[in-house]
Amino acid sequence: MCLITNIQRYSIHDGDGIRTTVFFKGCPLRCVWCHNPEAQNRGRELLCSGEKCTGCGACAAVCPQKAVSLKNGTARTDRKLCTACGACAEVCVLNLREIAGREYTVKELTAELLKDQIFYEESGGGVTFSGGEVMAMDMDFILEAAKELKRQGIPLAIDTCGYVPYERFQRILPYTDVFLYDVKVMDEGLHKKYTGVDNRLILENLVRLSHDGARICVRIPTVKEVNGNERSMKEIIAFLQEHDIHPIQINLLPYHDTGSGKYRKLDTAYKGTDLHAPDKEEMEALTALFINAGFKNTKTGG
Repeated sequence: MCLITNIQRYSIHDGDGIRTTVFFKGCPLRCVWCHNPEAQNRGRELLCSGEKCTGCGACAAVCPQKAVSLKNGTARTDRKLCTACGACAEVCVLNLREIAGREYTVKELTAELLKDQIFYEESGGGVTFSGGEVMAMDMDFILEAAKELKRQGIPLAIDTCGYVPYERFQRILPYTDVFLYDVKVMDEGLHKKYTGVDNRLILENLVRLSHDGARICVRIPTVKEVNGNERSMKEIIAFLQEHDIHPIQINLLPYHDTGSGKYRKLDTAYKGTDLHAPDKEEMEALTALFINAGFKNTKTGG
């Protein structure tokens, strides 16, 4: 089994056509701008919107770990005691509490994905495995699900940060139609500062995937303070040219903080408050660098 935080239907930004995107739980990176913090840790977690709590006390009454208590008319959760059992979420009449992470078998997951098959066929879409980091999951599970999608004629996209042993990519490659591959910044120090890991393995895997014939869409989260400048983008262009990598598409994705509210629900601090997206003119200029370098299928956004 694997833990999944969300199965998002009618997605149009995670590959071609109308897609169903599966968000797996667990990621080896800790990107400062991450908009899915509930998918970082591998275990189940409680998300709680305390601002609208009426202090009814139902959650505190049912918590088997006594992790919930009322303070100043609001329910508070002791994260050290909470086991994310979900009892409090079941009784919250305002739906302010939810558990991130549901276990699925391969059979259960593929049954869900097949419900949208008509939309894939009509739109040229398919399924996207995302996260978290899908390539860090149980590869036997991922491979079995990918094989079943292949048998059903459903295209599969893998959305990945690339920070896993390459043998994992070798196993999934025959069943994957396209890899949505994140490239953040060439500078190793900056990469480690903003993601928690260096980028050597990520770049090595990108080169090997390309040379093994994978269809790759390079996606570049573009943050003004990190890589949103001419030098950083030219370094990415030079890397692609040096290693003869020809992505089917390059997307420059402007930074956004729409996931910052989730951090409050997890009782953690969002560390990207000082980050910004380049403005429209700056994004157009950065996109033009790739186009002028011969990467004609480059655009701003997904």
